[in-house]
Amino acid sequence: MKTLELAIAKHPFFDDLPEEDIRSIAGQANIVNFKEGDVLFKEGDDADKFYLIIKGKVALETYTPGRGVINIQTVEDGEMLGWSWLVAPYKYRFAAKVITKTEMIVINGTQLRADCEKKPVLGYEMMKRMVRAIALRLEQTRLMLMDIYGKRYKKN
Repeated sequence: MKTLELAIAKHPFFDDLPEEDIRSIAGQANIVNFKEGDVLFKEGDDADKFYLIIKGKVALETYTPGRGVINIQTVEDGEMLGWSWLVAPYKYRFAAKVITKTEMIVINGTQLRADCEKKPVLGYEMMKRMVRAIALRLEQTRLMLMDIYGKRYKKN
């Protein structure tokens, strides 16, 4: 296996993915280094890329009138971001900004989505992995909301 293929195979998101699929994904991916402050995408941008963090931290943010930019979550080593490439309307739901120097595998989400359409087994596998990752994010968000709002309604 080549370096990029090894990086993809070693990433937790693609754990146990068949070698044929890893080779195919590697053909539409690159390892990219980002510096602190780089904006990967903005809320509402076309979701054409999928990111796997090898090392580093990225903030998922949203803008709210009256409060400005709010950090929703921090994504770190071994995690993924940019799942919107797989779900219509293929627009990013949040903004993503690099917090620390970050090395990532950047995958062409448009091409991967086309491959998933052509290869239903790969598409189903990607959907299962995405749902698992999104469910984890939802749980993390739930815990964050409980931490924020639970204190307000604590009974004495």
